[in-house]
Amino acid sequence: MPKNSKVTQREHSSEHVTESVADLLAHEEPVDYKRSVLNVTGETWDKQKDGEEDLDAENRPAWNSKLQYILAQIGYSVGLGNVWRFPYLCQKNGGGAYLVPYLVLLIIIGLPLFFLELAVGQRIRRGSIGVWNYICPRLGGIGYASCLVCFFVGLYYNVIIGWSIFYFFKSFQYPLPWSECPIVKNGSVAVVETECERSSATTYFWYRETLDISNSISESGGLNWKMTLCLLVAWSLVGLAMIKGIQSSGKVMYFSSLFPYVVLVCFLVRGLLLRGAVDGIMHMFTPKLDKMLDPQVWREAATQVFFALGLGFGGVIAFSSYNKQDNNCHFDATLVSFINFFTSVLATLVVFAVLGFKANIMNEKCVVENAEKILGYLNTNVLSHDLIPPHVNFSHLTAKDYNEMYRVIMTVKEGHFKELGLDACLLEDELNKSVQGTGLAFIAFTEAMTHFPASPFWSVMFFLMLINLGLGSMIGTMSGITTPIIDTFKVRKEVFTVGCCIFAFVVGLIFVQRSGNYFVTMFDDYSATLPLTVVVILENIAVAWIYGTNKFMQELTEMLGFRPYQFYYYTWKYVSPICMAVLMTASIIQLGVSPPGYSAWIREEAAEKFLFYPTWAMAILISLIILASLPLPLVFILRQFHLVSDGSNALSVTYKKGRMMKDISNLEDNDETRFILSKVPSETPSPMPTHRSYLGPGSNSPMEMSTAPNGRYGSGYLLASTPESEL
Repeated sequence: MPKNSKVTQREHSSEHVTESVADLLAHEEPVDYKRSVLNVTGETWDKQKDGEEDLDAENRPAWNSKLQYILAQIGYSVGLGNVWRFPYLCQKNGGGAYLVPYLVLLIIIGLPLFFLELAVGQRIRRGSIGVWNYICPRLGGIGYASCLVCFFVGLYYNVIIGWSIFYFFKSFQYPLPWSECPIVKNGSVAVVETECERSSATTYFWYRETLDISNSISESGGLNWKMTLCLLVAWSLVGLAMIKGIQSSGKVMYFSSLFPYVVLVCFLVRGLLLRGAVDGIMHMFTPKLDKMLDPQVWREAATQVFFALGLGFGGVIAFSSYNKQDNNCHFDATLVSFINFFTSVLATLVVFAVLGFKANIMNEKCVVENAEKILGYLNTNVLSHDLIPPHVNFSHLTAKDYNEMYRVIMTVKEGHFKELGLDACLLEDELNKSVQGTGLAFIAFTEAMTHFPASPFWSVMFFLMLINLGLGSMIGTMSGITTPIIDTFKVRKEVFTVGCCIFAFVVGLIFVQRSGNYFVTMFDDYSATLPLTVVVILENIAVAWIYGTNKFMQELTEMLGFRPYQFYYYTWKYVSPICMAVLMTASIIQLGVSPPGYSAWIREEAAEKFLFYPTWAMAILISLIILASLPLPLVFILRQFHLVSDGSNALSVTYKKGRMMKDISNLEDNDETRFILSKVPSETPSPMPTHRSYLGPGSNSPMEMSTAPNGRYGSGYLLASTPESEL
């Protein structure tokens, strides 16, 4: 027995020494309990299975470098929403004024909750199912709900990657295929396609050539074979990136995370050289301060913060679970949060520079068309030449000259002005035309790029950037599914990943029908928002109120080597739960006030029209919300009434490589002490404390004694001498 054991100390000292079970067992030689008399489970020893358990406990995969991990978190959090959702919200909600509520909510909601997820993942080193089963078994449904939401989001998110792949391959043409309306033959006469002429070339290409969209969600129209092939390619890319876990996805992140920044910077430099780019950027940063008092602006800012960081999906927890125990996850949380914010600002600068250029092009087109109308009225004597200012030159008509002429005609012909059908052609009106999501990426941006010199090059770069942004987020989303399932059910990584991708592709065929875009809208609007809000609230409550904020802060102090700021104590305990509860209430009210609907493209009218969901679609919508939330009450009820075991009232002793780990069996508290010491409970020198239903990370277990500084047990793990083996 080692010289520093307490038994040895007792021989050389008269001082009273309390010997614990942990002290005795911690210094024994390595023995496998399944091959020893301590095998209390009655299992036969399986060398291969035991080797797999050793591998899982001792050799959990880890990131090759800190840079790889940071890029993975950035790639996951920085996604398509930064490029097409944030600029739209900025334009809609007061320009530069919107940045104030967004930054405030990022600090008081986003950063603390992001830090919380990083910390629990790194501490417990399991996916979302294992983490929340461990912290509070009755709230173990959080992990299952996260997996379901990840699955729903992954289904439609990969469809968007498929659209980007289609546009990417179509970009290798000059001129770009969406730059002009197609010509069709009507008998012996060649005419412009009516639907395209009544809308625009880019709009026509999106709705007719790409989606071949039906007039409503009720008209399926069958599969769109082009989009089906693109979806297959998208799932193949995700499967190849994920098949080896972080060993493969980590390497992919070097490209998928960094390349979008290269493209954004190139676009920003190119955009700033375009005529009218400054108008767009000035429009963005001109603050409308009255908007800051609108509660709707704060609600939308909170929702954007919530989704921008990927909170509640389980991807953040999954990535951080592959970190070392002593990794500074507070630094990671701060770094990734603010990189995400500055990426959104950078993308917004790019978008508004390009939209400023597009607005100037469209405004000039408007001036030319209306000037031709005025010339026609002058030639037919509908308007007098006296109304035209003498300095106006129709061959070189500027927007300023047209506006002056427009005001004069409107004043003189006040009673009959509407009959003339003249437009004001104001640049501000063009800049105020808000577009978001697919409308921004596949219509507005593509139209602007048709006016770029070397437009195919910029189009290829833009859609390659969208593919990489989407792929980075999809890897994180899929990790939110694969990591907890593999950790919990010990399935084979490669087989499960391939099977998951194939199943998702088959289910995802619903999104590549001719009506598929309407289902994408439904899933995007309703499958994640409410369930994820509930998930994050329960995560916050589980750590701050059930496990205990003080205890959690102490665990972080031990893990990080310094105590986090008290700011996190108050935000976790009070601020974040209240803000999230308000956000959830506002979302429910919004759902009740605004009947669910979607924008349908009506072919005959060549225009969008808002339609309400039919009864069967409402049933699907409600089912999505219920199904994603169902694991929360179901797991709680099953474990509250002991219908299934939560694995919290048992002990088996396992020796592995000189370290003891507490595992699960079916012994009562008195039985476990009596079995190990071969005494009845009344004879034991140190009675066991009352057993608790669960033990948080690193908390004191019934077997811990104050005289054993390194004999500290958690629910399932032993604090060993090295940080990596702490859990």
